[in-house]
Amino acid sequence: MIATSAACADTAPRAVGAVPAGTGYPLTFDNCGTTVTFRKAPQRVLLLNGTSVGEVESFLMLGLDRHILANAQSYGVSDDPSMVGRIRALPTGGLTLNNNFDVPAEQVLRLKPDLVVSTWSGGFDAKRGMATREQLAAAGIASLVNPVNCANGKPAATEAERLAYRNQSMNSALEFIALLGRIFDVQPRAVQLVSRLRSRIETARARVMGRPARKVLIAYPGMAMMNASGLPAVMTGGIYDDVIRAAGGVNAFAGQTADTTRTLSREQLATAQVDVLVVGLFTPHEKGAAEAARLFAAYPQWAASRTRTYTTVSDGAYLGPLNAWAVEKISKVVHP
Repeated sequence: MIATSAACADTAPRAVGAVPAGTGYPLTFDNCGTTVTFRKAPQRVLLLNGTSVGEVESFLMLGLDRHILANAQSYGVSDDPSMVGRIRALPTGGLTLNNNFDVPAEQVLRLKPDLVVSTWSGGFDAKRGMATREQLAAAGIASLVNPVNCANGKPAATEAERLAYRNQSMNSALEFIALLGRIFDVQPRAVQLVSRLRSRIETARARVMGRPARKVLIAYPGMAMMNASGLPAVMTGGIYDDVIRAAGGVNAFAGQTADTTRTLSREQLATAQVDVLVVGLFTPHEKGAAEAARLFAAYPQWAASRTRTYTTVSDGAYLGPLNAWAVEKISKVVHP
């Protein structure tokens, strides 16, 4: 299995929901401008951190545990209570993270995986101490970026890649599952998983369809380091807006870019219309009720503060296979 720049034998991943079929190897497609070829299903996969958990959760939900040589992704709290333990049980390969919180190049090359997976293009940036895709290919190691995140950490991203990154949605997570299904020759399993997840999302969406959209704020108090003023990390744009819409709401900061998380001011947060508060949990030590009470006390002018309307989410709001969990939880408080 190698990464090459040769002509494609089998191009971009097929649409989610296509009729499942066995994978014909060699499997070749373009991934963020790099042509990747798989001559068989990978057996020794290294999952880089990238402050993501969506990729390792996708592997687990597809039953690909035995293919993981080492995993650097973890979160500590999950909307699926079983997920934390399952991730903790995976091998880590004795890896230690560098100052950029990821696996340095020398450790990757020493471990000799046959595939390295990154949630973003920056996972292969030499300036961050990472092994480049070219270095990996020279060592006979394939590399894969979650396709919707090609533009993230890629200075020369195409306009199509930038657009996909800005507009990522819950479907993006399902597309990654379908891609793994092809790479590992478990396409029927991937199609069944995608169908189950999509059915849960659409069931929740149908229940609230036609009802007034209420303003929803997703805020992670434990991620205050992401905001210039030390405010809870308020999530908006892309997949966050998509999750909220499916739950029958509209993001309180809809129309803003992802940069809002960093630049949001106290005045903007105080004057926001918030009917429903969604407290994002970052660590297992955080208590949702206590965090909600603190925010209600700090912003009594919110409608949510007066009605004490809130719920909690954790990894279900991010790009990954647990979006259905977040949609269901949020929909139950947007429209009980």
